[in-house]
Amino acid sequence: MSDEAARHVQVLRMQPGMSLDLFNGLGGYFDAMIDVMDKQGVSVQVMSFHPADHTVHCHTHLVIGMPANERMDWLVEKATELGVSQITPVMTQRTVLKLQGERAAKRQVHWMGIAQSACAQSGRNRVPLIDAPLTWSEWLGRQQADSNLRVLLSLAHDIPGWRELWLAPPSHLTLLSGPEGGLTPQEEAQAVAIGFKAASLGSMTLRAETAAIAVLAQLL
Repeated sequence: MSDEAARHVQVLRMQPGMSLDLFNGLGGYFDAMIDVMDKQGVSVQVMSFHPADHTVHCHTHLVIGMPANERMDWLVEKATELGVSQITPVMTQRTVLKLQGERAAKRQVHWMGIAQSACAQSGRNRVPLIDAPLTWSEWLGRQQADSNLRVLLSLAHDIPGWRELWLAPPSHLTLLSGPEGGLTPQEEAQAVAIGFKAASLGSMTLRAETAAIAVLAQLL
């Protein structure tokens, strides 16, 4: 058992002989029983595997104009708890935090750790994919046409509410949401040009990290 998983068991004050579920982040889970607990860690006996996949129906890919510092950590945690399938942080014109090279790689590993912890807390057994941060131009260059619903959260006036874009809950959704201050008009136009549909969350102006969470909560 990993050090982090062992700490989780210790925090819950579990004891030898008690049962627990273990997951590897790829779906399904194992029945297990605690054999030994001491200062060096926790040893368990792994038994049968169950293929049940504890995830939401909609495969949701969140493309987020990366908010700064702790707000991105919070977003990764809550989005994971609400069933997001993939998160792609993007550095837009209004993004405050710029990450490249080793700093970007370290931050990606940090976010993956947050996602793993959020899965353990929420009972989810499939860890979402957390991409390394991309520049806006890098992200645009990787886009290909598909039939999935693509939604751009926008502060523009006279656009439909995001739930008006589908008759039934979608099975696949790519959600694009900007950073503090939103996407620029040029960035929104570029997103629309590759198939995104601009939509509103209503009259309230939400924080960058809150807007995406509002959509995920409705899908859940």
